[in-house]
Amino acid sequence: MPHKNLLLIFTKNPIKGKVKTRLAQSVGETKALEVYQYLLQHTRKVTQCLDADKAVFFADFVAPDDEWHHNEYQKFVQQGDDLGIRMGNAFRQGFAQGYQHIVIIGSDCAQITSEIITEAFVALTTHDVAIGPAKDGGYYLLGMNQLHAEVFQNKTWSTPTVFAQTRQDFENVQATIYMLPQLSDIDTVADLHTLPPNVLDF
Repeated sequence: MPHKNLLLIFTKNPIKGKVKTRLAQSVGETKALEVYQYLLQHTRKVTQCLDADKAVFFADFVAPDDEWHHNEYQKFVQQGDDLGIRMGNAFRQGFAQGYQHIVIIGSDCAQITSEIITEAFVALTTHDVAIGPAKDGGYYLLGMNQLHAEVFQNKTWSTPTVFAQTRQDFENVQATIYMLPQLSDIDTVADLHTLPPNVLDF
């Protein structure tokens, strides 16, 4: 029987020219890759000791010998034609495996902490849903106790309407919602202030 908690981590393979493309338009592909590699390192740091099973879902392929150690992280490739389908499939897989509380995060938030992720899992013992809004109108974390497939449908991903539409979907089915602190994802130059100064060595 698996742990009752499962953390899904959605990430891109760190390949120059394929990550942080909006940021790369301003700082170049090399620096954008460095920023993304820092974000991956930060995500590993805040997740490795959590009281949960952990699964990394890569955008393109599983790299067997990377820094996501197989004894700490399950590894999969995202399945589906858009982000919503891929997230829905990951939740569906987790619930089919018997997990009771599933939380998904990306690898774009330098402000996320172990405490915030733990807070989400604790919230799921008394609420149907936990969600962490991002300042750009999306969300950096979503947790559920059962699959609500509708929240992954009819969305224009990476736009300012995603969080509001997702919240409305949950309200439509009268799900109880726990709100986490609002944080910043890093997508553009304007978001770089959330990084430690040493990462911004231009």
